[in-house]
Amino acid sequence: MSRLLRARRLLVPAAVAGAAGGALYYSYRPRNIPGYDGPAVPPPIFGADGTFKLPRFPRIKARHEQIADLRQDEYDVLVIGAGATGAGVALDAATRGLKVAVVERDDFSCGTSSKSTKLVHGGVRYLEKAVWNLDYAQYELVKEALKERKYFLQTAPHLSMWLPIMLPLDSWWKAPYYWAGTKFYDLLAGSEGIESSYFLTKSKAIDAFPMLKQTDLVGALVYYDGAHNDSRMNVSIAMTAALYGATVVNHMEVTGLLKNTDGKLFGATVHDKIPERDGKKAEPFNIKAKCIINCTGPFTDGIRKLDDPECKEIVAPASGVHIILPGYYSPGKMGLIDPSTSDGRVIFFLPWQGNTIAGTTDEPAEISKNPLPDEKSIQWILNEVSHYLSPDINVRRGDVLAAWSGLRPLVKDPKAKNTESLVRNHLIDISESGLVTCAGGKWTTYRQMAEECVDAAIKEFGLQPRRVTNAPRVSGTEAIDDGAELDGSCQTHRVRLIGAHGFSRTLFIHLIQHFGVETEVAKHLTESYGDRAWTVAALCRPTDKRFPARGERISQLYPFVDGEIRYAVRHEYAQTAIDVLARRTRLAFLNAQAALEALPKVIDIMAGELKWDKKRQDVEWRETVSFLESMGLPTPMLSATRKQVEQGKIDFSTSLEWRMYSRHDKPVEDEC
Repeated sequence: MSRLLRARRLLVPAAVAGAAGGALYYSYRPRNIPGYDGPAVPPPIFGADGTFKLPRFPRIKARHEQIADLRQDEYDVLVIGAGATGAGVALDAATRGLKVAVVERDDFSCGTSSKSTKLVHGGVRYLEKAVWNLDYAQYELVKEALKERKYFLQTAPHLSMWLPIMLPLDSWWKAPYYWAGTKFYDLLAGSEGIESSYFLTKSKAIDAFPMLKQTDLVGALVYYDGAHNDSRMNVSIAMTAALYGATVVNHMEVTGLLKNTDGKLFGATVHDKIPERDGKKAEPFNIKAKCIINCTGPFTDGIRKLDDPECKEIVAPASGVHIILPGYYSPGKMGLIDPSTSDGRVIFFLPWQGNTIAGTTDEPAEISKNPLPDEKSIQWILNEVSHYLSPDINVRRGDVLAAWSGLRPLVKDPKAKNTESLVRNHLIDISESGLVTCAGGKWTTYRQMAEECVDAAIKEFGLQPRRVTNAPRVSGTEAIDDGAELDGSCQTHRVRLIGAHGFSRTLFIHLIQHFGVETEVAKHLTESYGDRAWTVAALCRPTDKRFPARGERISQLYPFVDGEIRYAVRHEYAQTAIDVLARRTRLAFLNAQAALEALPKVIDIMAGELKWDKKRQDVEWRETVSFLESMGLPTPMLSATRKQVEQGKIDFSTSLEWRMYSRHDKPVEDEC
């Protein structure tokens, strides 16, 4: 009897110890974290004859060849708009064996898709709403987004990364509340998850984020989410679609939709906008397609009205302003979230490309091509940021290196009973004439949106997916490229994007050792182009220096180099200086004044590549400077001439930046 009693007494502690041990093992078990795998194909090596054999990447058709195809071919699918969703639809359709074309009025990622918060996330705040409101639909949206987050890391590990995000705590009662929330977020991610969230004491929080305000700080919780380089991701999706046979053309505007006698769509009228920049006239022409898909984001209603001038508008645009601050405002590898700002909105404070991004606001807005960030929103963000930083850090307006406003295309369902209510996630609508509209959603779920859109098009128009038998060797090697079986079903969750196959966390070392580029430049190239960094580095001109041997920076403040401009023109359809400064490199988003200073060099290199005359170069100067206003370029600099910039004769004496620093003070002398 006594033995039984002792056994019962031991049972509870043993059960507790077992449960604690199981939880400990689950938290710290060995895991293959997406994005940290080795390269899918072996790196280049020296051959038996002593020569270094670079990968031989498959060629993408030149832009003029793509335009020739547009004029001659008939397509299963014509996609209008090449933002994240449109490019995603094109890649999905192409890898299902459909004949697809995608045209974009401006450039890939020229709108909302380049102006995001740069996060790939399920949304901690959305999960909180789902729990408090017992909202199962919201819960499902978070769960789906977490699954898509994993695919980003698998298909584009060079462009996306895991980012720890700190949630500071100013009272002890919040610790168990937010701990439970972040652990639920971990649990919901399941196999899609990464490192587990964890608690930091006050001292550890200050050590991890030294800029934090210590007053009332009791500790912090840290959870993990994804981050990415949004416009480079968008360009990579479009170029991957082109490799798989899609006809991809930017700066091609749709001016009309074609209907047959039954009122059904069978194509579109387009015209090339690039000849206009050279003072030439481009004749419009028609593209024939069985299915037309509208993926134009905030401009969705413009295309819908080409189909039906009387249709009711469904887009309710909201403006989100972001600002860029110097990198010293945040640690290089940790972000911060403020879940309860002064007006209840959430604000992120994240390291990005060596600087710090802060945002976003959420205000109703009018639709425009390049909306300007308003001063009220900029000041609100600065004010909120200052509440979390140490009081000895002076958060200054002059520290804002760039600022922009992105339009988020919230949409209403035209077929819902209450046509004024916004849809939760995204909308796929097919009009009577057959125009498919895919709108709403967010960057994280672009792939899922594209999959559902192509599914709907196949069903509605009787399209015939087929096995892709001549898939390109995207990696540039004879090794097996993907685990994707292109059998006619959706495989975009397995299809690696261009640059992903040969990428590894140590690829930059090989680049340094072979080309002699600077370490910062090598890391930047591999994290922006993946294995295509080999090609970019090869396009950099020799410097005639001992070191670096290649790679002339276009701005001394950032690691962007001359080879990137040549690569953008030759391999990524860059047609304007804005394309390069804003979407191929990210200089315009990181520092508007640095972009202005780099503009002469960018124009010179592009002029050599594209044979621009003096008149075209002047057009590029004027339009790029005008664009930089939407990136926060100070008003006095909007009138700067190229000659002033090249000679360094811009008058900064009236600028905020000039007055911020000690330029003429005498050194303080020691007292005797």
